[in-house]
Amino acid sequence: MKHPVPKVLALALVSAFAHAESAPESSEQVQDMSDPLAVYTQGGFGVSDKGLNLKVGQTYDTGNPDTMAMNIIEVKGIAGEQLGWSGSSKRDDSIDSLRFRNFSVDTTNGRGAQLDMNYNVEKEQLDTSYSFIQALPKWGALQLYPLAGAGARITNGQVDTTVDTESGTYPIDKSIGYTIPGVYGVVGMYSKLAITDKIWVNYNPMWLTAIAGSDDFMESAFGQGNSEVFANEVSLSYQITPRFNVRYFANWTQEQEFKEGDQRIEVNYQF
Repeated sequence: MKHPVPKVLALALVSAFAHAESAPESSEQVQDMSDPLAVYTQGGFGVSDKGLNLKVGQTYDTGNPDTMAMNIIEVKGIAGEQLGWSGSSKRDDSIDSLRFRNFSVDTTNGRGAQLDMNYNVEKEQLDTSYSFIQALPKWGALQLYPLAGAGARITNGQVDTTVDTESGTYPIDKSIGYTIPGVYGVVGMYSKLAITDKIWVNYNPMWLTAIAGSDDFMESAFGQGNSEVFANEVSLSYQITPRFNVRYFANWTQEQEFKEGDQRIEVNYQF
């Protein structure tokens, strides 16, 4: 079954392409693709346990010589029935999710800001957050990038009600349209450990917790009975050329074992 994309995300996608049309030609300078705060025009694809993922990123002129910015659009879970390997009965050939990010960084102080929008197609649910990221001084081969922000959830809500008939009453689910059931906070970090000049490891933990909203949101915002979630992401990357790399990602939460989380391999190219 295919689900509509909410207007707010559609407008974001249109905005991204509009910026791409007006962006200047890319610089000859190659950006460090291992830096979580690096900004560059890019394209990539990957294969995950849920299907094929596609990604495109476009830099644009902010009008300020001290800042750099880009938009990134990702489509996830394409052709999951044929290409996925998770064994989940929910895998199908419809896409699983869409993600839009607007990212900017001040090159004078290493401070970034990110608008992150994730739309779950199956649940018809949009999580959108805004956060600030700060690059800390390197400590040998290790560098940390703490992050903090807040977000809101938009979902196509359902309510339980009853219908009266001559033979009695029976329960039904009634759509109430898109609503904002609650808001949440997010605290975490990106980290980078350089193994060699071409190999590095990232560990990106994130803690999300419900702040305010409906009773159901406050009790189960991140899964049945979970008002908070601790999410882990680990990646191992190899830089094949200055513009081309291959990366392995694993994502899981405190409710999952490592092998139960999402796994994917992707390749990325810097234009």
